[in-house]
Amino acid sequence: MARFDSNSLRPNAIANWLLTVAALVFLMVVVGGITRLTESGLSITEWKPISGTLPPLSAVEWVAAFDAYKQIPQFAAHNADMTLGGFKTIFFWEYSHRLLGRLLGFAFAVPLIWFAAKRAIPKGYGWRLVALLALGGFQGAIGWWMVASGLIARTEVSHFRLAVHLIAALTIMGGLIWTALDLKALYRDPNARPARLVGLAIAAIVIVTIQIMFGAFTSGLRAGAVASSWPLMNDHFFPEGVTWLRPVWETFAYDPYLIHFTHRWWAWVVVAVLVMLARGVKRAGVRPASIAIHASFGTQILLGIATVMSGVALPLAALHQAVGAIVVAATVWGAHVIGRGKAAS
Repeated sequence: MARFDSNSLRPNAIANWLLTVAALVFLMVVVGGITRLTESGLSITEWKPISGTLPPLSAVEWVAAFDAYKQIPQFAAHNADMTLGGFKTIFFWEYSHRLLGRLLGFAFAVPLIWFAAKRAIPKGYGWRLVALLALGGFQGAIGWWMVASGLIARTEVSHFRLAVHLIAALTIMGGLIWTALDLKALYRDPNARPARLVGLAIAAIVIVTIQIMFGAFTSGLRAGAVASSWPLMNDHFFPEGVTWLRPVWETFAYDPYLIHFTHRWWAWVVVAVLVMLARGVKRAGVRPASIAIHASFGTQILLGIATVMSGVALPLAALHQAVGAIVVAATVWGAHVIGRGKAAS
C-alpha cells in the first residue's frame, strides 16, 4: 500500500476544502433563487457588510427596517397592504442570502490564509486561489449593485444585473470545482499538469452560459408566466404578443414573450452540445462524469417543462434553478475530463 507524507496529502485536503466551498456557493444560488422568486431581494435597503451581519433584534429595529422598505417603489406598487409579519418573511430570505455570503467569505478566506501560512499550497495554485477569493469579494459588490437598481425608480431589480450576479456566482462555483479537480489529479500524480480548456468544452460552457443568461432574464422579467403550456406557447409555436424593438437585439433583451421562447428552445441547443461533451467524456474513460451530464440536463428539461405548466410554482422554479447549477457543475467536470486528456498529451 502506498504511503503519503503530509506534503503529498495537501493537494487532496485543499481540493476537499474547495469542493466544500463550492457546495456553499451552490446553496447560496438556491437561496438566491428563492429570494428572487419570493420577491424578497429588496427587503433590506442598505448594504452594511459588517453591522448588517445581525438582523433586527428588537421591535423598534424591526419597525425601522419595515419603514425603510416602505420608502422604496416596490412597497407602494406591490405590497402596500403588507404587514410587519409579511415583511419578516421576505426579510428572512434576503437576510439568509446575505448571511450565506458572509459565511462563504469566512469559509474561503480563513482556510486560505492557514494553507498559505503552512506553505501547503502547491506551486502555481496560489494566484488562482487568490483570484477566486477576489472574485468572491467582488460578487458581494455585484449583489448590492443589483439590489440598488430596484431601490429608486424601479419596482424590481434590473434583469441584466440579476444575470450578471447569477453568472458570476456560477463562475466562482465552476472555478472552485475545476481547481479542486486539478488538485485531485495532482494528489494522484505529483507530475500531473492542470487541465486545459479546449474546443468542445469551451463551446459547451458558452452555450450553457447563454442559457443561464436567458434563465435570469426569464426570472427577472417574470417571463415564465406569459405561457403555461408546452410545447406550444398559448396555442402557438412562436408566441403572439412579441413587441419588436429596434435594434432587434433589444427585443431579445426586453420582451418577455421572446425571452421565454428563446429560453425554452435554446435548451435543446444545450442538450445537443452536452450530449457531445458526455460522449467525449465517456471515450476518455470517466463514465461517472458522462452520467452526471446526462442526468443533470435530463432532469433540468423535465423541471423546466413542469415549472412552465405549473404557472411557475415556487418549489418547481426553485428546483429548476438548483438543477441548473448542477448542470453547470457537471459541465465543468466533463470539460475538465477532456482538458486533462489534452494536458497529458
